[in-house]
Amino acid sequence: MFKKYRWFIVFLLFLAGAFNYMDRVAFSVAAPFISKEFHLTPSQMGLLFSSFFIGYAIFNFIGGYLADRFGPRKVFGGSLALWSLFIGATAVTFNFASLYISRLFFGFAEGPVATTSNKMVNNWFPTKERATAIGIYTAGMPLGGAIAAPLVGLVSIQYGWRTAFVVLLILGLLLAFIWIKLTKDHPEQHPKVSKAELKEIQQDQGVISSSLKTEKVSLWKTIKHPTIIVTAVAFFAYNYNNFFFLTWFPSYLTDAKNLSVKDMSIVTIIPWLVGAIGLFSGGFLSDYIYKRTKKLMFSRKIILAIGLFGASICVGLVVLVETAAAAVALMAIAVFFLYLTAMIYWAIIQDTVPRNNVGTAGGFIHLISNISGIIAPTVTGYFIESTGTFNTAFFLAASLAIFGSLAVVFFVKPIKAERDSVKLKTLHN
Repeated sequence: MFKKYRWFIVFLLFLAGAFNYMDRVAFSVAAPFISKEFHLTPSQMGLLFSSFFIGYAIFNFIGGYLADRFGPRKVFGGSLALWSLFIGATAVTFNFASLYISRLFFGFAEGPVATTSNKMVNNWFPTKERATAIGIYTAGMPLGGAIAAPLVGLVSIQYGWRTAFVVLLILGLLLAFIWIKLTKDHPEQHPKVSKAELKEIQQDQGVISSSLKTEKVSLWKTIKHPTIIVTAVAFFAYNYNNFFFLTWFPSYLTDAKNLSVKDMSIVTIIPWLVGAIGLFSGGFLSDYIYKRTKKLMFSRKIILAIGLFGASICVGLVVLVETAAAAVALMAIAVFFLYLTAMIYWAIIQDTVPRNNVGTAGGFIHLISNISGIIAPTVTGYFIESTGTFNTAFFLAASLAIFGSLAVVFFVKPIKAERDSVKLKTLHN
């Protein structure tokens, strides 16, 4: 199975996903040093965390459109190179304003990564393997977070926090060069893809919802469908919890649980590693349920509902424990449940959206979901500054996850089934 070239594409996406989260986590881990050097308040740190997501959310949509227009290979490679340059630019910042601008442009550059990754999987994989492929490459993201936590923390202690961002700049440019050299937009364009593998990919592509894949459907008609909208809402709940954890949890451990930066850098590895298991497992589990039940949407919904609900319970319980060890353990379980669902949002898009709109529709959903990245860090910063605790922030994150879980259970339905029922009613009339 893994000898086929399409799995090498997933491996490269896995590496890029790991690097993607190394860059994001780097700022959160270095935040205590940065905050101290520039004398920043919690609300200012919240604004800096959010500034990344302003650019990121906008270019989720634009990146998806560009991937549909120009192909995911060039867009992804260009994005990787640019975001590496802007993460490197963090090393030369000198005050709040310069940090804000560098984070904003970092978000712009990183915006296309998820939608272009999704587009690559759509081009390279048969339907029956897509959730698995997405699960594998997204597993690289928390592993990148696990690597970044001790790397950035220890480099910052030993050589200064600016050095860590220079190291990330070099690694990113190297990875961008490898990506451009070894990938193509479509399997039929790549000399390493055998005829047998190409036949296997093309035979199964479009088996599910084939009428939807081939029929011309406007982008507006696609994205306004209740299933797509509710998927975006659930994705919003997922990302709110994810970005709350990603941006503020290191500071929570140092400020509320009195861990040193060195200890924080080490213990935060645990939730990231457990999250990687969740990401890796979610796609396999969804594809397994589909193979056993032959119910595609059910195999997606059950993972989303259970994952978001499980995460909400664990996040809500964090405020009730007193020790750092208990808080880390609960957040690790929460991240596991949360990351079980990570690839399912993309799988639903690929299962239901016409192929010529996958990038743009995926970008739209990612735009909506990543508005949470603008809201969560800023709101959390103001909660901390006004109440002196993290409790309200944890309860809000947990509530949104419950809401997302219930929305999936009651409102996400197969688009094809609804379209077919409409056609049947028309015929009978």
